[in-house]
Amino acid sequence: MSTTYRPAGLATRTESLTSSAIRDLLALTARDDVISLAGGLPATDLIPIDRIAAAAEAALRRPDAVQYCETSGHRTLRSVVAARESLTRGGMPVPVESVIVTHGSQQALTLLAQALIDPGAVVVVDEPAYTGALQVFSIAEARIESIPITDTGMDTDELERRLAAGLRPAVVHTVANFHNPRGVTMSEQRRRHLAALADRYGFWVIEDDPYGEICFDTTESDIGVPPLPIACHSDRVIRLSSASKILAPTLRVGWFVAPLSICAAVELLKQGADLCGSSMTQLMAAEMLADTAWLDAHLVVLRREYACRATALTNALGAEFGDRLTVSRPEGGMFAWATFRDGTDTGELLDAALDHGVAFVPGTAFASDAQYRHSLRLSFAGSTPAVLAEAVRRLGAAHTASTRVR
Repeated sequence: MSTTYRPAGLATRTESLTSSAIRDLLALTARDDVISLAGGLPATDLIPIDRIAAAAEAALRRPDAVQYCETSGHRTLRSVVAARESLTRGGMPVPVESVIVTHGSQQALTLLAQALIDPGAVVVVDEPAYTGALQVFSIAEARIESIPITDTGMDTDELERRLAAGLRPAVVHTVANFHNPRGVTMSEQRRRHLAALADRYGFWVIEDDPYGEICFDTTESDIGVPPLPIACHSDRVIRLSSASKILAPTLRVGWFVAPLSICAAVELLKQGADLCGSSMTQLMAAEMLADTAWLDAHLVVLRREYACRATALTNALGAEFGDRLTVSRPEGGMFAWATFRDGTDTGELLDAALDHGVAFVPGTAFASDAQYRHSLRLSFAGSTPAVLAEAVRRLGAAHTASTRVR
């Protein structure tokens, strides 16, 4: 008697997987001769190495730093996050039990997708959208619907029209503060509107907020510190954040704040994923985040330097391209968004740019709509003003070269 076995292979879900365009680009731009404005990497020269070393030394004095911790995260860090989240919400109490610590906020997004999204369920995202979210929701086999971003955040009026026409999302994901890639901040009116829609139609909002504390002190805008979180206006909002952008990515410390039922479901999923995170890096992050005098001073430096770099980039782009290019004026975060008015296809421009030693992310990495083929995202955080000026000079030379070819 013979038995026929199905050939060993990969799961069906892997057939639709595509690599992140930005991750691929990071590999291409590892050369020393390329100035990369592509990746959303915080400035290495502004990462507080000495303070991190001191936090590591302090953590290692504790026996629990080298032991397993709770799946939901070390309670010391969860308590610190709960206190900080309460301040962010204007004093609204946040229970420690509603905080789950993850291996970066990307893991939080992945676990939430597993908990909230069935295959074929609808997920609404910004357009253009954070590529990491698109990848997570694609793996979850969701049906992705996009709502355009305006200068005041997701167009919630358009979302309401689609909801009234029958759209029923399980989740709406948005980056409300200093959006990646657009750089805009959602207005208070739209935050309230989105929260009200979540209550009315019963979907979850994932409020992804890795950049909220990197707000610039600018006299050109009345935004300043972002409005209160969307979570202040509805119980159907899950907030994500991370230590990566304000402390260091290598800590791999992220977290989310959610209703207890979601926390319980995600904790079970996380048990199967990694049992628990690193007690040591969580205690290091807790020690630094709780040191408010030091952290406030560190954030002042970070905001000032990033604001200076953002201005250097946008001024250089204006001088190089004039009215051929419209450029956002960042009020926080790490990115500027630009769109060519002369028909330049930024996917084609990227090839010439790499030949000239500069990299960026084409707009089509964030949305499939043809209108974004003239746009690009530029990260100013990781380079000094002098390097940014040289990057723009190279980009101008690449544009000239690609224009000749056309």
